Amino acid sequence: MLFAAWAVAAIVLVVALVPVHYHEIGILAGGADLWVYRDGGWRALHGMPIYGVPVVLGLLYTYTPFSTLVFVPLQAIPGGVVTELWMGVNVLVLVACIALAWRLAGYRLSPRLLAVSFAMGLGCTFLEPVRTTLFYGQINLWLMLAVLWDVSRGRNSRLAGIGIGLAAAVKLTPLYFVAYYLVLRRWRAAAVATGTFAATIALAWAVLPGESHRYWTRTFFDSNRIADDEHPSNQSLRGMIAHLTGGPGPIWVWLLGSAVVVAGSMALVFALERRGERLLGVTLAGLTAAVVSPFSWSHHWVWLVPLTVVLVERALVRGRWWWGVLGVFAVAGAWPFHWGDGPIVVGLFLYPPSWPTAWLHVNVYLWLYIAVVAAVAGRLVRERRRARVASATAVPSDARQPVAESRDPEPRSDPAPEPEPAP
Repeated sequence: MLFAAWAVAAIVLVVALVPVHYHEIGILAGGADLWVYRDGGWRALHGMPIYGVPVVLGLLYTYTPFSTLVFVPLQAIPGGVVTELWMGVNVLVLVACIALAWRLAGYRLSPRLLAVSFAMGLGCTFLEPVRTTLFYGQINLWLMLAVLWDVSRGRNSRLAGIGIGLAAAVKLTPLYFVAYYLVLRRWRAAAVATGTFAATIALAWAVLPGESHRYWTRTFFDSNRIADDEHPSNQSLRGMIAHLTGGPGPIWVWLLGSAVVVAGSMALVFALERRGERLLGVTLAGLTAAVVSPFSWSHHWVWLVPLTVVLVERALVRGRWWWGVLGVFAVAGAWPFHWGDGPIVVGLFLYPPSWPTAWLHVNVYLWLYIAVVAAVAGRLVRERRRARVASATAVPSDARQPVAESRDPEPRSDPAPEPEPAP
């Protein structure tokens, strides 16, 4: 019943706080990015220019040449229903992401777990990154699904790496997970991901030689093709620097900060992997990819969905973790703000910059990331200290099982305790 109530509450908030057909922001009044994808596929199909000129709605196409080939099948969907159909499919992809997250947490898929995943999927529609992804018709959930599927492959799987390579071939950010595989010493998976990515470049170059040349020699290096660094929707480290300083900061500051963030987060990912906490590890890597990316729109932060699964799993054992779930929704919920006679905006980072809390709310996802990293690092340090104390006091040492081997490597058959039955 808990998950059913969560789903109902989220849907009510999504449709009640902002009228569904409200101009330019109602959940059923969007689809702009989907139409850009569709137009990119149409241009690739008809030999039209893709980069350097506005496409549909006067927007620029910013994804790879290979992505246009992926979007060609969208031409088969009638324009009158493509937006609604894509949104429905995106919700199902969201549910699949949650189910895979539970699988990575060590749970076997079952009808009950799928029902819980469906209810949680509806519940997560009120997360701003998810709501905005659905509104624009974005592909973030598809990319996250590809990464989660890829990571869920066994260490000896020959398929591991393909999902990440294909995801990065559409949108470059998932390429970060090649570094994730390298840190975990999964050399073959990293090589397969890199090889898959390179193969897609070669394929697109063969089919679209002119546009591929333009993208990889000019468009790719044009950092202003997306938006200015100080745009409030830029929820990346580079955006945070611009928000706090009032303009683009020196590139070396961003690069140095990114190097520190990557090194620290990857150390945590490695430690979590050794402990068997793969879901938390890949979630932290996904959040970090959004942090160090040169420009991260708020909807890139769909990795808050598997983070929610992590928190819910802990809350089912210790109720105090529900405060963590509520905290995520409090700071990352799709809370609207009406600018007087102006438009309605969704998301705390778009709240008035004149408020004294502007330095806080305009960087809300970065502060949330810092809190997550601090919590994970603090827990690992405390557990290491307890392990050292236990090791020093236990006698004899060969009569106990090492801490590193005490975790049951076999996946659990059902959540323990089991979630409330889903509707």
